[in-house]
Amino acid sequence: MKTMSQQAFLQTLPDVLIPHLPLKLQSIQVRQPWRWIIQFHFGEARLHYELSRVARREAWEIGFHFESGDKQLNRFLLKGFRRHLFEIKETLGESFEAEMWDKGWTKIYEVVPAEGYTDVHQRQIGKRMAEVIICLHPIFVDLRSQAAQLKR
Repeated sequence: MKTMSQQAFLQTLPDVLIPHLPLKLQSIQVRQPWRWIIQFHFGEARLHYELSRVARREAWEIGFHFESGDKQLNRFLLKGFRRHLFEIKETLGESFEAEMWDKGWTKIYEVVPAEGYTDVHQRQIGKRMAEVIICLHPIFVDLRSQAAQLKR
């Protein structure tokens, strides 16, 4: 088992996560705006999958964040995901929640234990994030299309 820094853990996570995605999702883009988080998106950086440390806990948050400047879009996406929450929990487990957040942002997420900065734990996190993206992304694509139709 190889130990690494938090920075290395996050910076190399895409190399672990992306191969777990189907080919059509491997075009996912990556950004790391701060040292303690890494984000994945498909062209709209404010609507992103995220891995971040939970403050004052030995835990990670794995989530899909809706941080658009358009609060109505963020709420629309939250409501849409809430309508699918039973099937999401059936696929990903009961730990998933969907809620309002700061600044008019919303998110769907789970909190998982942080088990050190090892390659073994990184593989677990990468695989879990891929499962989350695979489950949530088709719902997002549908909701994003609906939102675009409403804006016309």
